[in-house]
Amino acid sequence: MAIRGAGEGADYIVKRIAFLLTAFFIISFFSLPTAFAQVQVRIRAILASNAGQEIDPSLRDVHKELGSLFSFTSYRLVRDESLNLSLNQPAKIIGRTGKAFLEATLVGLHRNMAELRLRVVREGTEILNTQVRLFSGRTILVGGPRYGEGVVIYAIYGNF
Repeated sequence: MAIRGAGEGADYIVKRIAFLLTAFFIISFFSLPTAFAQVQVRIRAILASNAGQEIDPSLRDVHKELGSLFSFTSYRLVRDESLNLSLNQPAKIIGRTGKAFLEATLVGLHRNMAELRLRVVREGTEILNTQVRLFSGRTILVGGPRYGEGVVIYAIYGNF
């Protein structure tokens, strides 16, 4: 009897270890995409104003949306950047004057939707802090801070 009991205990331990290892690998498999999540985004800074009626030709793909959301007569592309965002790793785009920057951080990724935190800091003061949801293959527009006679609008496109 003693030998039989010891064998059953060893069998129980082996089954328990096999179960725990299987559970660990399953959890790891589903956690890896989030842990190593990367999202490629294109961020365009657009200067919108009522000075003139110029529409930058490179903004044709978003011109209709710009006109329906904002009431400006002129839209000019001032910056076009592509970024690879990793989870909770901020990426900065520094403005032309060096006094302001846009910081984009990937804070979540779910199937075909990424959650981004956007911050704009000018001369050490945070002037925009928002969180947006970006769907793969879609562009979102975010109204930004005042600049000169107009405002900056960010057009953000994601592919992931």
